[in-house]
Amino acid sequence: MPRPDKVADVAELAEKFRSSEAVVLTEYRGLSMAALSELRRSLGSDVSYSVVKNTLARLAAKEAGADDLVESFSGPSAVAFVDGDPVEAAKSLRDFSKAHPALVLRGGMLSGRFVDAAEVARLADLESREVLLAKLAGAMKASMSQAASLFAAPLAQTARVVDALRSQRAEPGPADAAVPADETTE
Repeated sequence: MPRPDKVADVAELAEKFRSSEAVVLTEYRGLSMAALSELRRSLGSDVSYSVVKNTLARLAAKEAGADDLVESFSGPSAVAFVDGDPVEAAKSLRDFSKAHPALVLRGGMLSGRFVDAAEVARLADLESREVLLAKLAGAMKASMSQAASLFAAPLAQTARVVDALRSQRAEPGPADAAVPADETTE
């Protein structure tokens, strides 16, 4: 018979697996408590980093439908539950693992899909959501500006033609030259 406190822990972990934007599984073997505290601070307020018991984490992952993660829980495991931008969390974890090689990225879940450690690293190489949105807005503005100038071009061209015709009529041509007064035609 499972203990009630363990059942509550599994239910809490399963809810975190379900409600998080992304989940990144790490191995923290060899990191000091000070390093773990530094990692938690560097992840920010949108990410909760929890050291988990493998047996409870496996049960919670199964309960949450994250069956692909079950095999990844071995050795000292910790999970980063991401509620904000997954790219920023992946960058923070990657940067921390460069400074502290004892932190190993094992994989995770992104939008309900299992991702391995290499995909987490590729995710960290992406630009942040804000930068991507700014680039998209710039591209949309440029295409709208091009469309506006494309629509204005025929009107501008017509105006130039009309102006050229006006100036041509205003200038006297060779047929309009005045006949000298001393020449008489009979």
